[in-house]
Amino acid sequence: MKDRMQKFLTAEERQTIEKAVREAEATTSGEIVVMAVAKSSNYPSAIMATSGAVSLVLAIAGTISLGSENMWLFLTLFALFFIASNEAVKRIPMLKRPFVSRAEIAEEVEEAAIHAFYHRKVHETRDRTGILIYISLFEHSVRVLADTGIDAKVGKQVWQGVVDTITKGICDGRQGEAIREAVGICGKLLSQHFPRKADDTNELSDAVIIG
Repeated sequence: MKDRMQKFLTAEERQTIEKAVREAEATTSGEIVVMAVAKSSNYPSAIMATSGAVSLVLAIAGTISLGSENMWLFLTLFALFFIASNEAVKRIPMLKRPFVSRAEIAEEVEEAAIHAFYHRKVHETRDRTGILIYISLFEHSVRVLADTGIDAKVGKQVWQGVVDTITKGICDGRQGEAIREAVGICGKLLSQHFPRKADDTNELSDAVIIG
């Protein structure tokens, strides 16, 4: 997972995104947080379903190839294949993807993004102007959560535009550039409604959070 995250955003790309956050926040009292995670959930039910399906097929095939109808042989093979399949799915998460529904993905990503929003204290800025850009790789999903101060002034279509900017960039293989562009859009929105004040301080870290 760590290698995958490093490939998704190189150290140089993370630095340029952090620079983009600093530049965006230089004109506003708002705060922008960028977070990228390998996955939003372990999806235990999908692991069990994948392991069970693979084990069932292999156990049946193994029993037939041995020319046996012994139920105990089948159960032994199933148990052995299940243990092996379970470990394989844990090491290669994409194997369980067919057993995860879109509804479950949407629910888990939303829950993880909300948890991150509060855990990272994006909701604690002085003017309630924090914005979290949350990217979850396994689910191929992006969420933008905005605190009440800025969200009350911006429509949902605008936030969806930020999401679309990142998702298209990821599909085109230019995720670093797309995230910087999204940060710039958020910065302009914040500066328009919440320009920088004389006593402003940097309330949240500008560093990209890698989960």
